Amino acid sequence: MKQSVFFRNFMVTAAMFAVCFLVFGTTMFLMGRAFLIREKQESLYATAEEVCRYAEAMHTGEELDSWEMRMNLAAIAQSTGDHIFLCDPEGTVISSSDRSAASPYIGRQLPASVMDRLQRDGSYEELTDLDGFYEGMYYVVAAPIRAADGPVAGYAFVNYAGSDFFSVWGGFLLVFIIIAAGVLCVAVIFEYANGRRLSRPLDEMAEAAHRFARGDYSARVSPYPDEDEIGTLTQAFNTMADSLERNESRRREFIANVSHELRTPMTSISGFADGLLDGTIPPEEEKKYLQTISSETKRLGRLVRTMLDMSRLQDGDPALLDKTFDLGEMVLQTMLSFEERVDKKHMAVDLHLPEDALLVRGDTDSLTRVVYNLVDNAIKFAREGTALTVSVWKEGGKAYTAVQDVGHTIPPEELPLIFDRFHKADRSRSQDREGVGLGLYMVRQILAAHDQDIFVTSENGVTVFTFTLALAETGRGGKSDAARTK
Repeated sequence: MKQSVFFRNFMVTAAMFAVCFLVFGTTMFLMGRAFLIREKQESLYATAEEVCRYAEAMHTGEELDSWEMRMNLAAIAQSTGDHIFLCDPEGTVISSSDRSAASPYIGRQLPASVMDRLQRDGSYEELTDLDGFYEGMYYVVAAPIRAADGPVAGYAFVNYAGSDFFSVWGGFLLVFIIIAAGVLCVAVIFEYANGRRLSRPLDEMAEAAHRFARGDYSARVSPYPDEDEIGTLTQAFNTMADSLERNESRRREFIANVSHELRTPMTSISGFADGLLDGTIPPEEEKKYLQTISSETKRLGRLVRTMLDMSRLQDGDPALLDKTFDLGEMVLQTMLSFEERVDKKHMAVDLHLPEDALLVRGDTDSLTRVVYNLVDNAIKFAREGTALTVSVWKEGGKAYTAVQDVGHTIPPEELPLIFDRFHKADRSRSQDREGVGLGLYMVRQILAAHDQDIFVTSENGVTVFTFTLALAETGRGGKSDAARTK
């Protein structure tokens, strides 16, 4: 069975955490054990020194084996939990902290090895059973008891049962293991929950991607609460999904519109051609219908050419977007091509062009197409006998061109849509039989390729299209094109 990334990462993280916790726990175990041993050894030494001082204070000859000494040793042993006994210089036990009168240790002889080491080193410390003296292991600390005149009167042994120490340490270790297991369980649960929280958006993205592959672009990832990398990725994915859905919607709309635009002229061409072939159309009207076929064929040609131009712009062509030309001169030359149409509608032309050359940067042919389409659109929908105003000026580091006509007011709800493909406003553009609904769309695409903007206002019958262009003086290198061409 294929494991998920979450499961693998969870197992790796859990294993690393367990190993780290095991290393930490082992270190703390050893350090704690060493600390307890050191503390107990210091306690044994302190008790031994106290017993020796007390014995030296009481020693007047044979008093180390007195009953009073035994009672005091028993009291000290009860408060410390140690076993204490005294021996003479030869190693015979003469007093003990045992409360019973018949102590099993009094009168016993300590091993010669213990006494030799004690007499040689002056002290004794070891975990031992004193060569069989004790039945179990004890931590043994011994110190000499000196008489008032200086010689050693005996030795004090303070002993702590190793089993008691390990019992205390075992209890501590048990508590540590329980706490460690609890912390480990909490950490594993937290890591699992956090891992699931982090992997959920990724799982949703994978599922959404599969739905995209099947053509369903409605899938979205649930918003991620944190503003971290996962949150940024989730937001970017949903933004991409929105864009894909819009593009798919536009693609379907484009296909539907193209089909509609192609079907109308093709139906006319096919119908009239069949009528000519089968004799339905009288011979005296053949010329009329042939002209209609010719007109519809030209309309199809314009539609195909326009679609090819759009494809060229969307593919990043043309590349010569940093050519320099005089915007005023280009506008003037473009306006000359509309002289006949302007006269036919009895319109007045009002040009506002700068006196000096206004150099702009861009592809001359494409931007000429922009001006042509805007002026053509203005003349087409302007009322007869009104004025057509074209203005060019420079402001704020950019060049502006405005085309104004007086005709039908474009409804406010139509203004955001007029640059869409094949869009025609119901009131004004439904009259257009020659256009294909791509002129303003191409205007926006050309300006977008130049990284420029276009704005439109329409109030009280006055419609104004305004677009921007980059000045040649603000081009790359910090020098004007006029300076570079000299």
